[in-house]
Amino acid sequence: MIYNIKVKKFFIPESRINRIIYVTLLSIAGAVILLLIIGSIFALARPIDSAPLFSFGRQTEIIISSTSQSDDIRVFSGLGRLRIPLADSSALILTIAFPYSASDVAFTEELAARIGDFRMIATDYFSSLPISAVIQIDEETAKQEILRRYNENLRLGRIDVLYFSDMMIIEAYYTP
Repeated sequence: MIYNIKVKKFFIPESRINRIIYVTLLSIAGAVILLLIIGSIFALARPIDSAPLFSFGRQTEIIISSTSQSDDIRVFSGLGRLRIPLADSSALILTIAFPYSASDVAFTEELAARIGDFRMIATDYFSSLPISAVIQIDEETAKQEILRRYNENLRLGRIDVLYFSDMMIIEAYYTP
C-alpha cells in the first residue's frame, strides 16, 4: 500500500540576502526567549527578601546611619532645589531635606506622594514674605513654620526636623 503524505514546507526565503535576514531574526528571537527563560528561573530561585540587583532613576534618599533594619533612618531630599520667586522679581534658591524612618513603608509612600504639596507649601511661605523680611529671615522660625505646615498635611507620620541648604537670594536689578 502506498500512502500519500503531504509534507509542509517551512518558509525559507530563496534569495541569499533574505535568507541571512531570516536566520538573523530567528536567532535574535531565540536569544530573547532564552534570556526570558533564564531570567524567570533566576527570579524564582532568589529569596523573597533579597535586595534588587540594580535600580534605575534618580535616588531621592541618602542613608545617614543604619544600626539595624528597624532603625533605618534616611534623609528625604526629593524636593530638590526650589527656585521661589519673590515680590520684586528676585528669587530665593532653597533646598529642603528632612530625616525619616525608611522602615515605615506607608509613611515613606506618603512622603513621595506629597512632594508637590511640600514644594507648594515652601513656595507659598517664602513668596508671601516681603524681600526685606527674606533678607533678614530667622532661619529657625522659618523652619518651624514650614515644619508645622508640612505636618498639618501628613496623615501617617510626622517630620521632626527640617534642614535648609543652598539658601541664597538672587536679586534682580533693572536699569531704566
